[in-house]
Amino acid sequence: DYSAMEDQLEPDEGEENPLPSVGYLAAYMVLLVVCGLMYSANMYVTSPAMRKQMMKDLGVKLGKIGKTLKEIERKTFHLCGLLVPMIHALLLRWGFTSWFCSKLCWTLTVTGWTVDLLRLTVPLVKRNFPLNPILREKEKNQLSGACYFSLGCTLAISFFPPAVAMTSILFLVLGDMSAALIGRSFGGDVVVVKLGREGKKSVEGSIAMFVTCCILGATVFSTVHLREYPVVVGAFVATLTELFEPFGLNDNLTIPLLSSLALTWGLARVHNCERENPVTGALLWYSHH
Repeated sequence: DYSAMEDQLEPDEGEENPLPSVGYLAAYMVLLVVCGLMYSANMYVTSPAMRKQMMKDLGVKLGKIGKTLKEIERKTFHLCGLLVPMIHALLLRWGFTSWFCSKLCWTLTVTGWTVDLLRLTVPLVKRNFPLNPILREKEKNQLSGACYFSLGCTLAISFFPPAVAMTSILFLVLGDMSAALIGRSFGGDVVVVKLGREGKKSVEGSIAMFVTCCILGATVFSTVHLREYPVVVGAFVATLTELFEPFGLNDNLTIPLLSSLALTWGLARVHNCERENPVTGALLWYSHH
């Protein structure tokens, strides 16, 4: 029965905690946000001329500099997404339960969707919407990526262990950011083949995302033995999800979900390989963590 399987999941004497502690996660997320703030402040005080010169010094072709700088402005705002895993980690560190965090996320998500639906249906709201300048052209007449981002984060936080949910959100925020910036800057310079559902994604951008996700995963799960296995699997799934957008769904929704599933499966596999009595199935593993 389930109680017997739960007993099977109890760590053996001397066995290390399979996932990072809440204290470690909180410190890690705060450090990332501080780095993000420093980067954003640097971009704010740097003049457009200096930015263009910086792009030239980095080897970006002249014809790509304008689009690259515009993408940097958009993605710099997207660094606000780092606040989600940071606040999640801090709330847990301060004694709030995962159930409370889940309820808070659902409240904010429902509110965000309501506001965005009003933007689409009420002309007054649409004209005065504060985020109009950073909306993509295709988002002006449909739900914005922020709605899918909030839903993806909420589902990950609600159904997966904190370390897994936070890592999947980092894959989305920083992994997708690296893919966009490297793709805009250097896409097609080395490999001319285009990828993705619409043939607009670059190999260089996908490689940048995979490497970024691997680095993030390896550092988040630094205390986990054989972390390379789940991290590479999760990073690979996140990269493929960003590249092909499965089911035609917005990747702000699918990256947190699918990479969380991949990380969970990989961590459960590693956990089982190190036990005499392995757990049957990843679902049971993460329900205990």
